[in-house]
Amino acid sequence: MLPESIREELRAIVGAKNCLDKQEALVAYSYDATPMQQALPDVVVMPQSTAEIQQVMRVVARHHIPIVTRGAGSNLCGGTIPVGGGIVLVLSRMNQIVEIAEQNLTITVQPGVRTVDIHQAVEELGLFYPPDPGSMVISTIGGNIALNSGGLRGLKYGTTKDYVLGLEAVLPNGEVIRTGGKLMKDVAGYDLTKLLVGSEGTLAIITEAILKLIPKPQTQRVMLAMFSDMAQAARSVSDIIANRIIPGTLEFLDQGTIRVVEDFKQIGLPTDVAAILLIGQDGEPQTVDRDMGQIAAICEKNNAVQIKVATTAEEADEVMTARRSALAALSRMRPTTILEDATVPRASIAPMVAAIQEITERYGLRICTFGHAGDGNLHPTCMTDARNTEEIERVEHAFEEIFAAAIDLGGTITGEHGVGIVKAPYLEWKVGAAGMEIMKGIKHAFDPHNLLNPDKMFAKESRNRVVIQRA
Repeated sequence: MLPESIREELRAIVGAKNCLDKQEALVAYSYDATPMQQALPDVVVMPQSTAEIQQVMRVVARHHIPIVTRGAGSNLCGGTIPVGGGIVLVLSRMNQIVEIAEQNLTITVQPGVRTVDIHQAVEELGLFYPPDPGSMVISTIGGNIALNSGGLRGLKYGTTKDYVLGLEAVLPNGEVIRTGGKLMKDVAGYDLTKLLVGSEGTLAIITEAILKLIPKPQTQRVMLAMFSDMAQAARSVSDIIANRIIPGTLEFLDQGTIRVVEDFKQIGLPTDVAAILLIGQDGEPQTVDRDMGQIAAICEKNNAVQIKVATTAEEADEVMTARRSALAALSRMRPTTILEDATVPRASIAPMVAAIQEITERYGLRICTFGHAGDGNLHPTCMTDARNTEEIERVEHAFEEIFAAAIDLGGTITGEHGVGIVKAPYLEWKVGAAGMEIMKGIKHAFDPHNLLNPDKMFAKESRNRVVIQRA
């Protein structure tokens, strides 16, 4: 519990109406989109400028108060849960697009700007900001940067880190650093910009970002390829890439996901197929037509039972919206929905999906899998009930084995959701003991008193590595 004197200091900085400590406000900011994770903060603070954040951080540093930065709360790894109490710093009021510099092909934004608003603002000018996380309608750019968000266009265009050119950030002692700039080249010292991207709010508070833009693609086409066999779908993905075709979108849905999405959106998806590939391409019209023709031929060669090409922009948008609604559709099935992510080399998609299916059956669970087939990032999603403690225990063991299977196949425990609380016990499985020590050293250099988002990323105890014996 923070003393009243500290609360008064915070009110003096941001104003009484932007410093919340009523029970209903504390509850509202005690959880994010991660199921079964919740902790009450002592106070919620909503600054409107970098200067106000500096002042808040000086109070935090003086009194050694834990502080967690938060955007829209769409995090899926418990990364914005205030597990140690203290302050939740909400950046939603810092929501201005500062500048769109067409000559530099950059946009400068505050952290509270929604991702979709960036898309709309630049596309009106014929420009393009490619990163498109599934939560882009509600997620903010600050959260995207903190988690290095991916999205459906990651195969062709990369992830958030590939578009962050410069940052302004406040350190735990209240000092401001500025990294990078409106530059395509900058090798002056360590790359602090890339270090802060994906740091999950554990090193500094991002207050402004300079993002790279590219010209908007002239045209876009979308097709659905349906398969009666999972291996045929996975082989098509590998063959598309092997033929030097990089689609703008290459998504995967298994049968369980297809059925739930179709029930939710009613767009005519066949529910008797084993897998669907959602494939999109963008660029110059002739190139797009050529690529889509070659992709269709590859899918036919791999025994696709049906190929359907969207004939209008509205139909293409409907299909893409249906894919983005997969989590919402699955969330209707049971009281608790646990959406995970694990990434493997794209050539290992089929064995990874098979491993997920085997683990699911062995633990008697319902897990549907969808994701970004083009970059190997799969989202096994379990529909369960948090009130059933015995089932939740089985869910936890199942996901442990799924993470282990991903690593065994040359993959990782998370491709885009981050580590946060949920994946912290498994981080050492991926990076090793030496890697953990290096990361802890970086954390200490930035935040020696462990004030920024404490108890995230670094678990008090790592889980013992799961060893799976398979025939």
